[in-house]
Amino acid sequence: METAAQGLIRVLVVDDQSMIRGGFEALLNSQPGIEVVGTAEDGDGITEVVGRTRPDVVLMDIRMPNVGGLEATREVLAMPGTPPRIIMLTTFDADEYVFAALRAGASGFLLKDSTPQELVQAVRVVAAGESLLAPRVTRALIADFVARPQRPGGADASLSALTERELDVLRLVARGLANREIAAELVMAEQTVKTHVSRMLGKLMLRDRTQLVVAAYESGLVRPGE
Repeated sequence: METAAQGLIRVLVVDDQSMIRGGFEALLNSQPGIEVVGTAEDGDGITEVVGRTRPDVVLMDIRMPNVGGLEATREVLAMPGTPPRIIMLTTFDADEYVFAALRAGASGFLLKDSTPQELVQAVRVVAAGESLLAPRVTRALIADFVARPQRPGGADASLSALTERELDVLRLVARGLANREIAAELVMAEQTVKTHVSRMLGKLMLRDRTQLVVAAYESGLVRPGE
């Protein structure tokens, strides 16, 4: 049996609908290199479940009874050590909680009616340390929420520490471009793009590309609709 050290991706599914949990579990367990190590019907006691099952990725429904996905996400990401990466699940393409979940540290989100291929790819992408920014709805939601008059406060998103070249890269990251596409746009090596992204994360003390996008919008570097 494949071990975590050999690349096995351990997944926890948290959703209040048993059919969703069962469907996701069956699909993911049928994929090479992925194992569902547990399921839960809401976020109640989520830290105990995560501590016991030790997932790499959590598929977390946003809207659940008792303890919802947003609160559960905050609890999981506040756990000591290296917490799992979280993909938020929603049935709405304009869920009011999505932006808050991204700011809380979720690595992205997925609509529940996504194709099986999209779900499997999302798990692999997030487990590899990337963010789930490909769906256009993610960028639309971020743009919508940061454009509202009352923005979430306290964003540590000052970009004064970034170089002009890093700002160029950040603008394209905020548009959802992959490293390869950014490299072509700016005529640089893909590895150079990766280096710029890594340095920006360190300078801004951010977790991943999703939070870089949030920072770009909140700071005004990129404006909704661009």
